[in-house]
Amino acid sequence: MAPVLSAQSHARTEAIRARKGGEPIVCLTAYTYPIARLLEPHVDLLLVGDSVAMVLHGHENTLGATMDMMILHGQAVMRGVRNACVVIDMPAGSYEESPEQALASARRIFEETHCHAVKLEGGADMADRIAAIVGAGIPLMGHIGLQPQSVEKEGGYKIKGRTDESVARLLDDARAVEQAGAFSLVIEGTLEPVAAQITRELAIPTIGIGASAACDGQILVIDDAVGLTVDRVPKFVKEYADLRNEVAKAAMSYAAEVRARAFPTADHVFRKQEPKG
Repeated sequence: MAPVLSAQSHARTEAIRARKGGEPIVCLTAYTYPIARLLEPHVDLLLVGDSVAMVLHGHENTLGATMDMMILHGQAVMRGVRNACVVIDMPAGSYEESPEQALASARRIFEETHCHAVKLEGGADMADRIAAIVGAGIPLMGHIGLQPQSVEKEGGYKIKGRTDESVARLLDDARAVEQAGAFSLVIEGTLEPVAAQITRELAIPTIGIGASAACDGQILVIDDAVGLTVDRVPKFVKEYADLRNEVAKAAMSYAAEVRARAFPTADHVFRKQEPKG
């Protein structure tokens, strides 16, 4: 089947690839049109992460994400973007079975959203899936280290790189993802010296989350970054705003005014227009 690579997706992913070793790449997640509009002027890359299953849909982990969910949110984000590179996560169950399944899923996401790239989790074990997707002309971002889609298999969220064996496996995974054709690589939940070593050894940019300041870029979940997370905030998150309290205060003020019949006022209702003159 003919490649589906568009000039726009090629230009935006190659612009990210070219940032290796240069000015750090700024990345955030986005799941909706208004958030994409607000974030785009300040970022290089927006990830429509499968974290949407937790952040917006209330699932316990990212395994609740589906293809339809990722496509729906991907379409919304794409409507709000003019210049940023948009990457969409491939959800659990959409690529692990075979290279053929992976390519079919990636092609569906790419064609139904017009995004610029897809992302999947895994290292050497997923190299043939990555190669199949990239070989069809679909840019791909890799993801190694802590892999949220494997949380049930691994019995929780476990930091990587604590043993020599783990470090060797991470290095092998990073090299395999690069050799399979990924244009960049997310490193999550990995000890800082190990993430820094991977960054030094790869020719493609690394994007850290709970990894190292030495990575070529950083990403956070937007709801974590602006203080909207209502459950546990991960250790690696810095909150740049406190929207939890702002939203609660706004709701409290609104409720008080409605109950006191102080809202709506004359400024907020429609009256018959007064005759002119």
